[in-house]
Amino acid sequence: MSDEHTETGTGWPQPAGPVRPGGPAGEPDPRPDAPDPDELSPLSPQGRPEADDAEPAESTDDPVTDDGERADEASAVASAGPAAAPWRRFSSAAVMIAVLLALLGFTLAVQLKTTSTDSSLAAARQEDLVRILYDLEARENRLRQDISALEDSQRQLRSGEQGRQAALEEATRRADELGILAGTLPAQGPGLAVRFLAGSKPISAIRVLDAVQELRGAGAEAMQISGGDRASVRIVASTYFLDGENGSLIVDGRRLTGPFTITVIGDPSTMRTALNIPGGVVASVAGDGGNVIVEDREVAEVSALHVPSTLEHARPVA
Repeated sequence: MSDEHTETGTGWPQPAGPVRPGGPAGEPDPRPDAPDPDELSPLSPQGRPEADDAEPAESTDDPVTDDGERADEASAVASAGPAAAPWRRFSSAAVMIAVLLALLGFTLAVQLKTTSTDSSLAAARQEDLVRILYDLEARENRLRQDISALEDSQRQLRSGEQGRQAALEEATRRADELGILAGTLPAQGPGLAVRFLAGSKPISAIRVLDAVQELRGAGAEAMQISGGDRASVRIVASTYFLDGENGSLIVDGRRLTGPFTITVIGDPSTMRTALNIPGGVVASVAGDGGNVIVEDREVAEVSALHVPSTLEHARPVA
């Protein structure tokens, strides 16, 4: 048997491994051609002859590479996170601002369309619109004069010697105005006489009420309504109108027969314009087959008086 094989007991020779020296541990091999013990160490690069020739295999578990990639990813996320969050916040804010601006624009458009659209004035002629504007300016001037008069009264009340007399005169004038408005005092002044003539349909209570409201809106200060039998009823804030039998009207519980005439004190031109506005009282009565005759009166007399109801619980206080 060769020196390079040993007996294995199976019939096949086994290559003989390197023989370690039999000397004491830690002592070098006494043979002159013995290899260096460091070259036989599996941890030494010289103990692996193939290390110089073979290319190192790529490691799939490189901790340095993995740590570098994780560090790069973490830095990328850290740098992208703060940049992405403001962009998302800016997008949400921009969308919210756009929605709010759209709603605001829609609301303003609807409000402008509502306020600028007037069905009663849309069909009015240019002459009527000019007259209405003139009447409004005249009413504004009257209101300014009233303000000036009230300011003068205030100064007189504070003047000292004339204060008491001015206060008495102011109280008397105020009582007269309230009496006219309440219908407890007669009144006279420039105004109109509005006469209703029935056609195919009788004059309804709703038409008379519309006329009263339009006259009040035009600055009427005192009104009364008279029937064909010369019976008159003072028109105040609490006056009501009902349709009666055979074309009659029930005004504050009193029955009036046609034709009906409303006597009103106020600015004649302003009240006439209010009655003749397209779609107003004159047009409505004409649509029912009737007619409305409006006459100017230099001195219109409102003599009918309203009897106030007796108060049960309320009383004036000083």
